[in-house]
Amino acid sequence: FGEHTLLRMYKLYSLLLLQQIQFVEDKQEFSRFPTKAGRRSLSRSISQSSTDSYSSAASYTDSSDDETSPRDKIQVNSKGTNDFCVKNIKHAEFGRREIEIAEQDMSALISLRKRAQGEKPLAGAKIVGCTHITAQTAVLIETLVALGAQCRWTACNIYSTQNEVAAALSEIGVAVFAWKGESEDDFWWCINKCINMEGWQPNMILDDGGDLTHWVYKKYPNGFKKIRGIVEESVTGVHRWLYQLSKAGKLCVPAMNVNDSVTKQKFDNLYCCRESILDGLKRTTDVMFGGKQVVVCGYGEVGKGCTAALKAMGSIVYVTEIDPICSLQACMDGFRVVKLNEVIRQVDIIITCTGNKNVVTRDQLDRMKNGSIVCNMGHSNTEIDVASLRTPELTWERVRSQVDHVIWPDGKRVILLAEGRLLNLSCSTVPTFVLSITATTQALALIELYNAPEGRYKQDVYLLPKKMGE
Repeated sequence: FGEHTLLRMYKLYSLLLLQQIQFVEDKQEFSRFPTKAGRRSLSRSISQSSTDSYSSAASYTDSSDDETSPRDKIQVNSKGTNDFCVKNIKHAEFGRREIEIAEQDMSALISLRKRAQGEKPLAGAKIVGCTHITAQTAVLIETLVALGAQCRWTACNIYSTQNEVAAALSEIGVAVFAWKGESEDDFWWCINKCINMEGWQPNMILDDGGDLTHWVYKKYPNGFKKIRGIVEESVTGVHRWLYQLSKAGKLCVPAMNVNDSVTKQKFDNLYCCRESILDGLKRTTDVMFGGKQVVVCGYGEVGKGCTAALKAMGSIVYVTEIDPICSLQACMDGFRVVKLNEVIRQVDIIITCTGNKNVVTRDQLDRMKNGSIVCNMGHSNTEIDVASLRTPELTWERVRSQVDHVIWPDGKRVILLAEGRLLNLSCSTVPTFVLSITATTQALALIELYNAPEGRYKQDVYLLPKKMGE
């Protein structure tokens, strides 16, 4: 781009931010980037918005900052505390603006905050959370704090953290241990730091995927003695951990299954995915949907949302599903229900939406045609057998942020998005309004378990009461 174009892009982007957060003094805002170098850096960030999330495009980080691991930095917030580990605490102000924008479309959660903050129903609660750390999650965390809770937080996905938001939370005193682009070792280190705090013992767990619950169970089993309850959001965490522990008689505390509550299933899983699947694919691949042959693995609420969006864009959509009821629903909605092996050689895009593991195997990946796109809309990164692709005969080529070409010896390329992790939160953004419904459900579940009289809930897995959802 020419310098004139870059300057125009910068001005337009800054003006959009100012309008959204209702800032009046334009000159004061623009003065934050006084040099041409600063303007060029910001404009480059904006031009990459097709491959990064909104948070990444507004990330105001420089290359020297990215080279140093947050674990190696010594950072202090304005209150003088350092009980956190984020990318750059200096970017807290930008994160605060994103949180304020999110609040405008999270009416349910803000209503709960206003209604209950006088009563402080979570006074004395010490909540440790492991979720996606986004502006929407920040509104939830700040609501929990307003209702009386103390919170420590980490990320459930190594790619979904919005760095500015993590910094903003750390600035107000929430102990956050997360940054975008963590390694696997960083991921478990952050979870451990979140739990292992001298003089601080959690009594509530809010989990998304079961990793936090698994870590506490494995490393700090005595910690369950003080836990009053677990709230789990994802199908993976519910079925892979909670129900398995309950079946084995090893679940020590009551747990609330938020994923299968009507407010999560019928809104977040369906409508959020219906909108964000297209956003994630467009930002990462610029793919044309019309005429493409797509197979969606799983026809639960997530699968229903994805297929509806792709069908509306003119794609030829197939569905794989092992549940007979969901299979019949897919058929009656106009989709051809197939086995993956029947169409594996001809499809252009594969999307997994099951919450299971090894849904797409190495043998099937070997038979996909050149240029095929593979991605996951379930929580776990094990739906696609990514581990089997890390072998000497295959070459990995990073072509964009969160976009890898996996190259076979014969030159065939398969495009893998977000290394098989959750596409929408790793590569794009999600609708704030729908997340408000889920976040409010999580908050209500925490309030219910924390305040429930002894004996109401046993050491088992429960659904959020339907009345509460209504």
